[in-house]
Amino acid sequence: MKKLATLLVILLATFTFVNAQKSPAVKAESANVTVEYGQPSKRGRVIFATEGTQSLEKYGKVWRTGANGCTKITFKKDGMFGGKAVKAGTYGLFTIPGEKDWTVILNSDSKQWGAYDYKADKDVLRVTVPAKANKALVEAMTIKVSDTSLDYMWDMAGFSVPVKF
Repeated sequence: MKKLATLLVILLATFTFVNAQKSPAVKAESANVTVEYGQPSKRGRVIFATEGTQSLEKYGKVWRTGANGCTKITFKKDGMFGGKAVKAGTYGLFTIPGEKDWTVILNSDSKQWGAYDYKADKDVLRVTVPAKANKALVEAMTIKVSDTSLDYMWDMAGFSVPVKF
């Protein structure tokens, strides 16, 4: 009986730890665009920096643009994303962070888990946009959408992609 009780305590502690590590799921929505993403927090960490540093994400490397499963972006009708035509549908949203610019990627496989599962051959489009510095530190990664832009902010980093319908 003691072994069973010990096992249950260990399972409960493991379950609690795993759930505590998950970032909350967030949905940003406009009339024609919805973005669903896991929302990580800075928690004192260095978020973006060059290879060889202790940063969470490295410049020049594909990133899932969030936490947990890949970020999903849904276009409710055909439109333009960063000046390029995009069909209505759901895509995986990936980025390549950079000090001066970001590459924003729409990928036809929206069920990938993280960038280590990223399939470049499924890319639908890539756009490069200038990096923006936030005026104040943004603790929790935030994506805002409207029918004219997708805006990304985390830590002191950000970017904006023009959207048109």
